[in-house]
Amino acid sequence: MTIRFALIFTALFIIGIRSSFAQEPGAVIFHITSSHTAFPDTGRAKGHIYAKVLYTEAEHYHDSTVLIIAPKKLDAKKTVDLVFWFHGWRNHVDSAASFYQLTRQFIASHENAVLILPETARDAPDGYGGKLENEGVFKALVADVLNGMKAQKLIGKDCQPGHILLGGHSGAYRVIAHILQNGQMPVGQVMLFDALYANTAQFINWLKADTAHRFSQIYTDHGGTVDESHNMIKLLAQEHLPYTETEEIDLTPQMVKNERILFIHSLHEHNDIICNPDNFQLFLENSPFLKKIR
Repeated sequence: MTIRFALIFTALFIIGIRSSFAQEPGAVIFHITSSHTAFPDTGRAKGHIYAKVLYTEAEHYHDSTVLIIAPKKLDAKKTVDLVFWFHGWRNHVDSAASFYQLTRQFIASHENAVLILPETARDAPDGYGGKLENEGVFKALVADVLNGMKAQKLIGKDCQPGHILLGGHSGAYRVIAHILQNGQMPVGQVMLFDALYANTAQFINWLKADTAHRFSQIYTDHGGTVDESHNMIKLLAQEHLPYTETEEIDLTPQMVKNERILFIHSLHEHNDIICNPDNFQLFLENSPFLKKIR
């Protein structure tokens, strides 16, 4: 199955969802804009054609929104841990947070951290990461996010970024891989949800760079990532990098907590593996980089 064909599965059920999600008890939720998000970008100045349909720059590649979700009891004076989520095809930040129940799972995990969703291609079948594929842009985005939180008085005025985790679904693989390749921020953990279609070398190089780096990929039978997941496993073996494979039915919190490189085969569908069951929450709760709210 080709990348192009596979990625069309992403969020087929949420096309057209535009309304903001309901406020989550225990959460502070707000938006900022940043010139260091993916778009606008010269690479999509004339829009993008997919399957003979033009996705215009004005409608799909001009949104510089960043959605920020923090627990009301966040305690971050000197440093703040950041979890970035990148949505896949045919999504925008609000629809992704709502449909995949990211806000609910994040708050339920009780992590002393902040969840950030930067807009990429809005409601378009496109995994291009725009400016975020360039060196220095993700670092600048992190600075903008911190300034936005300081303006909301969520963090101290001298607060600096702590641990950084990257997660994403489906077409998010590309922007995540480029952020890792550019290497200007200390990303400790990557969580892919049926999102390993290509750019495998960047993920492996990042894993080789530091034995503390952690990687997971949940893949399904029909999401288009089976072959590349197996290819990465083969390449890891050639590099003598230990990894663990498991079925989702056998996945335990201890396994998530203890295994550095983890591949999980799921019998669920492409759009179910994030919140049916609550796998995003499971990985947050068992990350060695995050701490619980006191």
